[in-house]
Amino acid sequence: MPRSRSGTAAVALVAVGAVLAGCGSATPASSGSAAGVAQDPNAPFEVWTRSTEATAKVYAKIFTDFEAKTGVKVDYKPVFADFDKQIQQRAASKDLPDLVVTDTGSLGVFTSQGLVGEIDKAGVAGGADVVERAWDNGRASDGKYYAIPFSTQAMVTLIRKDWREKVGKPVPTTWDELTDLAAAFTKDDPDGNGAADTYGMLVPGTTDRGYLGWWASNFVWQGGGDILEQDGDRFSVAVDSDGTVKAVDYLKTMFCGDPKLVQPGALTTGTNDAHAFFETGKTGIYVTGPYMFGRFDKNLGKDRYEVVAAPRGPAGGTVLGEGENIYLMAGSPRADAQKRLAEYLISAEAQQAGMKGDPTPVVRLPVNGKVDVKAVYDDPRWETTAKVYADSARPFSSVPNFQPFRQQFSETLNSILSTCGPDSKAELGTLAENLEKELQAQGMSK
Repeated sequence: MPRSRSGTAAVALVAVGAVLAGCGSATPASSGSAAGVAQDPNAPFEVWTRSTEATAKVYAKIFTDFEAKTGVKVDYKPVFADFDKQIQQRAASKDLPDLVVTDTGSLGVFTSQGLVGEIDKAGVAGGADVVERAWDNGRASDGKYYAIPFSTQAMVTLIRKDWREKVGKPVPTTWDELTDLAAAFTKDDPDGNGAADTYGMLVPGTTDRGYLGWWASNFVWQGGGDILEQDGDRFSVAVDSDGTVKAVDYLKTMFCGDPKLVQPGALTTGTNDAHAFFETGKTGIYVTGPYMFGRFDKNLGKDRYEVVAAPRGPAGGTVLGEGENIYLMAGSPRADAQKRLAEYLISAEAQQAGMKGDPTPVVRLPVNGKVDVKAVYDDPRWETTAKVYADSARPFSSVPNFQPFRQQFSETLNSILSTCGPDSKAELGTLAENLEKELQAQGMSK
């Protein structure tokens, strides 16, 4: 059922795009009606999060606290499987949830399809407490804000400490040392069971949602390459640059050597399936986010692995830094409730509650600058993560929709690493031609 907005709020939702054409009027409706059908202004408003069962419990507690403080009822729906598909289905029916918390990678899709409107950053109570770097997660390629940041994070490197000590290797600080450690984990029986059943590097290599490209981006940047390079408000394709080729060839040493240094089936492994390889003693190195600490502490043991900054490549130790945003979905008749919940979620109270999720926090690094990571977590691993984010993390390029670029890179890289052909440069060159067409289609080419 089409919905029209009611009430005024400092967070303005501006005109929506083609997907929601006719979904709602930008003019406030005093009756809160939709297509002539009265809606109960006191009814719960619908909130979605991209969540597992564990993280949904943390969100549910935060929303319960919000209800107690404000009297605003929340109809909470945690979604994990087919999240993006379900959002598109609701968009097609012009009946989106009122508010969504999901990853920053959704920003381009939501803005390009008109599923969210522009945010009046200055009108967000508590917005001044949000660190500016976090606000960048809600800023689109046009320089305007379409989401409010909720959580940030940086990729870190998890290593089986007990294995590393058994094979007598140092904590790796360079690519060469990382490869050497991965080889030792593969060849030197680090678990001592006498069987050749361990592997060095854990890779979520599926092309689903571009995950391989997501994981490999860290190495691309460390090699001095990129998928896209920004020049002012325009971009150029860099996926076939010397730095990117160097990074891809480095990854080939892990996938294509004898023996291979990655787990069996790496190029079809999804993220959910990947985690078990690390916690059950099949792989010893995992480049991932800090959201895995709680699970691995429980299933593997906190004392059996260590968290370090990424070993440096030829161009340094840059890693992916992203997070989750609060999206005020277009067409909602509950603009005031949207705003109140968003402002509560960025408050120090809610941020700390999100950080204390057990076993998995929903706020990894707080966006609120008044929240002290060291004081809340009392865990040096989170301090390492915060330092990596501050010193070495970067997001993907802020084109209107980065997903097609990540997806195509993921598919090409998957092909390169599965065939182990000698000419990465040529295959990346073909990809570059396709990405240039996508840049032109999005109006972002130089």
